[in-house]
Amino acid sequence: MNLKIGLIGCGKMGGALLRGLDQSLGKKALSVAVTDVVLKSAEDLAKSLSSSCVVGTPAQVAASSEVIILAVKPGDMQTVCSSLAKVKGSRLYLSIAAGVKIAALETWLGAKQRIVRAMPNTPALVGCGAAAFACSSQVRPEDAAMAKQILGAVGTADEVPEKLMDAVTGLSGSGPAYVYTIIEALADGGVLMGLPRATAINLAAQTVAGAAAMVLETGKHPASLRDEVTSPGGTTITGLEQLEAAGLRNALIQAVRKATEKSASLGA
Repeated sequence: MNLKIGLIGCGKMGGALLRGLDQSLGKKALSVAVTDVVLKSAEDLAKSLSSSCVVGTPAQVAASSEVIILAVKPGDMQTVCSSLAKVKGSRLYLSIAAGVKIAALETWLGAKQRIVRAMPNTPALVGCGAAAFACSSQVRPEDAAMAKQILGAVGTADEVPEKLMDAVTGLSGSGPAYVYTIIEALADGGVLMGLPRATAINLAAQTVAGAAAMVLETGKHPASLRDEVTSPGGTTITGLEQLEAAGLRNALIQAVRKATEKSASLGA
């Protein structure tokens, strides 16, 4: 296989996806073309890849690619897509622009283009992302598999109906910020009880990472895993009592709800 892939927008997320794919497939499996309004960003990304990579204009990238990752800002998407619509042929476009719906992309790019709308999150930058994607009616099964492979190169990827993309944004798109807040608060608790700041942050972060790994690797429900470490009359149940009293569970549920509603309003 020699996949011809293009990237329009060489920012952190677009670059992370391309580097992840480059590392997972190897240099003999990819032919890459990139472009960015900041030429140096495109050139630096090209130099970081093991695969053959050229830098060109958006139209040149599209013309030479079978799959194109659209990683420009949502406000710039219409202008970029309108220019790409002039490029002959049909190809797969993978958009990671928040709030930009498939219908809009089809209008700007042309109905014959196959479009996948995706929402990755920032842990993709360290290979631990959680992404979801939705497909247009033109997308073939092999296109969906390709989108899953690209997004999965830097974490996990789940296909969902487009109507659920706002919920994806509210949960995993915004979720890292919720978890950072939890880590900071746990560390503050450790400092309050006498731990050095650096030790407290390391313990808190590793505890969150380890607990998440247990959920993913065991397949057990989080409540079941929680019960396994909650002894009758012990320290854990005492701490959990305080979390329930402070409304932590409801606060997180409402954070996802509000962020989902905000995402929906941005795309309206």
